[in-house]
Amino acid sequence: MKTLLLCLVTQVLNSLLPVPACGKVISCPPPPAPCPPIYSLTSYLSPLTSKKIAPCPQIYSPAPCPLPPAPKTYTFVQLNCENLFDCDHDTLKNDYEYLPDSKKKWDRPRYWRKVNNIAREIIACGETQRQGQEKNDSMSRAGEWTLPDMVALCEVENDSVLVALTRRSLLRQARYDYVMTQSADERGIDVALLYSPFSFRLLRHYPLRVQPVEGLHATRDVLYAAGIIATGDTLHVMVAHAPSRRGARRLSDEYRMRVSQRIMATVDSIRALSPSAPLIVAGDFNAYGQEPSLQILTDGLLTDISLEAKGQNGARGTYKYMGEWGSLDHLFVGGALRDRVQECRIGDFLFLLEDDKKYGGVKPRRTYIGPRYQNGFSDHLPLIATFQW
Repeated sequence: MKTLLLCLVTQVLNSLLPVPACGKVISCPPPPAPCPPIYSLTSYLSPLTSKKIAPCPQIYSPAPCPLPPAPKTYTFVQLNCENLFDCDHDTLKNDYEYLPDSKKKWDRPRYWRKVNNIAREIIACGETQRQGQEKNDSMSRAGEWTLPDMVALCEVENDSVLVALTRRSLLRQARYDYVMTQSADERGIDVALLYSPFSFRLLRHYPLRVQPVEGLHATRDVLYAAGIIATGDTLHVMVAHAPSRRGARRLSDEYRMRVSQRIMATVDSIRALSPSAPLIVAGDFNAYGQEPSLQILTDGLLTDISLEAKGQNGARGTYKYMGEWGSLDHLFVGGALRDRVQECRIGDFLFLLEDDKKYGGVKPRRTYIGPRYQNGFSDHLPLIATFQW
C-alpha cells in the first residue's frame, strides 16, 4: 500500500512540473517492491475513465536540447590532369615528349609547378562547411574549408607522380591515400583514385583489363576499388579513361564501347551479390552526351549525374574544342547512391580559365599550347559531386 501511495504522489507532483520538450531524465528511485500497474489519481477514484500509466513515473529536469545529428556530406571529384608526367624516362614507355631534352623542355621546375597546380585545383574543389553540416571526418567544423573525400584522376604517369602529389605537394598534409593502375598504355599514362582514409576504408582494388581492338594499341585499364563509407555500406568505385577520339572513328567507337561493356560486366557481378550496392563510375570517357559507349552505361541503369552539369564562370562543359563546350568527362551513380546526390557541377574556377581569343569567351588554361609553356593546369575542368548520408 505504501508503494502504491508513493507512486501516486510522485505522479501528482510530476503533473505539476513543467515538462520541457527535451531534457535530462531522472528516474525515480527503485521502490522496495515492483510498482503494480496504477492509474491517474482521478482514474483511480473513477475506474470507468481509467488510463494505465507507467509503473514508475519519471521526473524531467530542464537541460539544453541536443541538436539533431548533422548530415554527412561526401565530396567526389573527377579530374583529367592532362599529361601529369615526371621528367624521368621509363625505358618501357613512349614518354619522350615529357623529358628535359624534349621540345617541351619538361624539367623538374616545370614538373613541380604542375604537381602543385593540380594540388591547388583539388583543394579548390573542396567546400566550406556550414552550420549543421559536417564532413565524415571528425576534425571538420562549421566555417572550415574541407577537402574532397575522393578524387578520380586520369592521365597520371606512375607511382612516383602520385607520391609527389600526395606526400610532397600542397596536399602533403591532407593525408590522402591512393590506388592506381599499371596499364599497358604505350605512353604510360594511367588512372588513379585518391581517397581520405577518414571517410573511406579501402577493402580491395584491382585493374580491369580491356581487350584491345584489332589494329589499335592497348588502352588504359579501368580501376576498381571498394571500401566502407560512413553509413557502413560498401561503396564500389570505377575509374576509366577510354581510348582517344583520334584516328578511325569507327574503331575508336568500338574500343570505347568495349570499355563500357567491361565496366557493366563488373557492375552486374556486384549487383548479383548486392542489388542496391552504391556505385560510382567516373572518368574521361572521350564521348559526348548519348554516344553509344555512354548509352551502354545508362541502359545498365547507371545515372549520369553530370549530364546537365554547368560551371559558374561560363563553362558549359568540362572540355572546349574549336570554340564548342562539351563534356568528355562523366560521373555515373547507381544503386542506393541515386537518392543521396546533392549536386554535380563543373569546377570552372577563375584561376583555371583564360580568355579564348580565337573563339570568344573563356577556355581551360592548359600547361602547354602547342610547344609554348604557360604554367597552366589542364585542358579539362573538374567535375564535383556531393552526396549526403
